[in-house]
Amino acid sequence: MSRETRSCQNCNNNFTIEPEDFKFYEKIKVPPPTWCPECRMVRRTAWRNEATVYRRKCELCGRDTISVYSSDKPFKIYCRDCWWSDRWEPINFKQNYDFSKPFFNQFRSLMEAVPHSALQFENVVNSEYLNHAANIKNGYLVFASHDLDNVSYSRNATFVKDSLDIDSTDRSEFCYEIFQCVKDFKVSFSGYAEECRDSGFLFDCRNCNNCVASVALRNKSYYIFNEPYSKEDFISKSAELDLGSFKNLQKAKSDFGLHILKYPRRFATIRNSVNVIGNNIYHAKNCFFCFDLTGDAENCKYCLTLSGPVKDSYDVVSAAYSGTELLYEMVSCIGRRLSFGYKNWHCNEVTLSEDCHSSNDLLACVGLRNKSYCILNKQYTKEEYMELVPRIVKHMDEMPYVDQKGRVYKYGEFFPPELSPFAYNETIAQEYFPLSKSEALAKGYSWKDPEPRNYEITLKTEDLPDHIKDVKDSILNEIIQCAHWELGSSTPKCNEQCTQAFKIISQELAFLRKMNLPLPRLCPNCRHYQRIRQRNPLKLWHRRCECEGQKSKIKDQNQYTNTADHIHHTKDQPCPNEFETTYAPERPEIVYCEQCYLREVV
Repeated sequence: MSRETRSCQNCNNNFTIEPEDFKFYEKIKVPPPTWCPECRMVRRTAWRNEATVYRRKCELCGRDTISVYSSDKPFKIYCRDCWWSDRWEPINFKQNYDFSKPFFNQFRSLMEAVPHSALQFENVVNSEYLNHAANIKNGYLVFASHDLDNVSYSRNATFVKDSLDIDSTDRSEFCYEIFQCVKDFKVSFSGYAEECRDSGFLFDCRNCNNCVASVALRNKSYYIFNEPYSKEDFISKSAELDLGSFKNLQKAKSDFGLHILKYPRRFATIRNSVNVIGNNIYHAKNCFFCFDLTGDAENCKYCLTLSGPVKDSYDVVSAAYSGTELLYEMVSCIGRRLSFGYKNWHCNEVTLSEDCHSSNDLLACVGLRNKSYCILNKQYTKEEYMELVPRIVKHMDEMPYVDQKGRVYKYGEFFPPELSPFAYNETIAQEYFPLSKSEALAKGYSWKDPEPRNYEITLKTEDLPDHIKDVKDSILNEIIQCAHWELGSSTPKCNEQCTQAFKIISQELAFLRKMNLPLPRLCPNCRHYQRIRQRNPLKLWHRRCECEGQKSKIKDQNQYTNTADHIHHTKDQPCPNEFETTYAPERPEIVYCEQCYLREVV
């Protein structure tokens, strides 16, 4: 089959379906998509709420619990223990399939009937406020993370100890305000730092120790702003920075932000991979337009956050585990031959279903465990199931669901946005594809305004001590104003799920004192959004290397002078290499191809 260009029924932009794409759709027996790759990604991420939580009562045991479903949502909520108990049976909420109604109307009815688990976690000890988490000890506000000990304010972290305010970090200890870091020890305010220690304000550094405010260093010690110092001078100079002062810390952040633009960036972070296109890809093969792959993915396309050896899959957000393959339009899953679903774990041949576990051959089911051959939670024989499924697929094509924006959902589409159990700004869609309230509503998504918190703020941001040495233990009793929230205002100054106020917890205060770091001025949510601003968008631009021979192209009044000869040999000859990158052409960073970049940093 030849390459085809089609118009997205959501944004009306053209997108391309390649011959290999058609082969994949034929293999899993689904029609080609009607939405472009980016619109499909937005639609999926708008179903994953990782960290927006509320207080609710379990509707089975009556206890207070924390839930990702706010009280105004039309869903029954059970606490995690009750949801997994044998005190109820999901199959008792079965429905007969009605060929006089569109499929998605019936599925939404089932969603509202079957109880939902308030949170997703397992094996946690002395930990509060977490979701999509496992193997957590002494954790607080931990989301989409696993195997942590004494960690607070974490997202997408794995095997980390004694750290605070971290995102996308692996196998690190005593770290603070870091992003996309691996195997670090006592590192703060850094991104893409690997095997570094006793350092701060690093970007894309490896195997460095005692370095401050430096970029693209390899195997270095005692550097400040990319300049070498003796050990004695380094100790003296770094002491002058005195980052225990919030005022000094803000200046250091500003200075480093300007410094980092002076050095070239690698067009993409791709390691130990073959034939891949995307960003933050490790140990992958034949993967295209993918982001954040960390575990031997193979033959995947349009995927985000695959942390296991996932194979032969398209359009997936968050999947893992050996044997996971042939996925399509899935969010948060483990299994084989899964399509158009959310939170289906250890399942096979499951389609258009939500939160099903250890099950096979399901269509349009919610909350089932250890079941097979069910439709709308109703049990059928294998023969009945095999006869009914094609009829339902045909019915979906003949009587499609049409949403409020006039978009048509036949068989082959992920769930419509208006069926999502979450508002757009409650989900990771708001992090990757931020929208204002008016923009989200115009696109057919719902929006959740902040609930009244009625905090009695006892300490204004401007009244916090500047230096950590001046902070008294009484700070643990204060309710501190977030700097993004003006007292007396009904809305924050940001679009970052601001919680208006926050408290300092005891382990946080001990950590900041030990690391000589000042008190934060923002709530945990706003701090998280500041970190993820380091993350490039889930979008690719075709560009040419900005190495012009002896120097780089001038960008935002910065021009980098090369320190080595490059593969294009002639000193005044621009590099001819082209690539797909997450750096938009108008951005101020200097972007190099892999070969030119490595000549400068190795």
